[in-house]
Amino acid sequence: MKPRRSVLYMPGANERALEKAKTLPADALILDLEDAVAPDAKEAARERVCAAAASGEYGSREVTIRVNGLETEWHDADLRAAAQAGPAAVVVPKVNSARDVHNIERALELGGAPDDTKIWAMVETPTAMLHAEDIASASERLTVLVMGTNDLAKELHAEFVPGRAPLLGGLSLCLLAARATGKVILDGVYNDVKDLEGFEVECLQGRRFGFDGKTLIHPGQIEPCNRVFAPSEEEIAQARKIIDAFEEARKAGRGVVTVDGRMIENLHVDNAKRVLGLAEAIGALG
Repeated sequence: MKPRRSVLYMPGANERALEKAKTLPADALILDLEDAVAPDAKEAARERVCAAAASGEYGSREVTIRVNGLETEWHDADLRAAAQAGPAAVVVPKVNSARDVHNIERALELGGAPDDTKIWAMVETPTAMLHAEDIASASERLTVLVMGTNDLAKELHAEFVPGRAPLLGGLSLCLLAARATGKVILDGVYNDVKDLEGFEVECLQGRRFGFDGKTLIHPGQIEPCNRVFAPSEEEIAQARKIIDAFEEARKAGRGVVTVDGRMIENLHVDNAKRVLGLAEAIGALG
């Protein structure tokens, strides 16, 4: 299990930001060649980001590269360079179909990408919402869906409101697709970097929905995100209690197990094991 509680976008054209990222406690980094880079800086940023991703200087942080979109003039060169750099993953904006995934996979293979360079597909359009399962199941190399909530809201003509009611249908479709196909799924960004209270509320909503983590746009968002998406001490203790009680009952030949007055079934044990696995993986990050 690989923790992806906090996944921070870092501007690929900013050398100081790429250096600073080596010290930040984010679980993963997205070194960005798309929105954060002006057109006249794309080539220089590509060279800088690929060198950073290949450097091995980011410790336990999972380092990915976001390339420019499939329809842009920079996309093919970005994929070729990323394939050679061999990051943990290539993040591709506006993936709308299984065919898009196949084209990305083929380009990475032709570019010589190692097998452990995965595809993270950004789903951020109404078309992607309606084809989320096809996208998620299109390739074994695709391991993560990334919600692009800003673009989704734009294309829906939706407003940004507390609770994100206009986006819940799309979020739910993508969560269903991720869980049906065994993929990781990351919630979208929160735009107001000064509103940490609102940010934490949205993190909690995302966790309760079932997201594995959240994409971030500012280092100040890392701590609350890591905290919300990690099991609490109480959850860890309860998970151990459930597993111990279930094992004890199984050895004694009892078919019914209760913990704190609640009946425990295999599904509760599976969830408890997931909680402990995540806690262990987070602890291993150091």
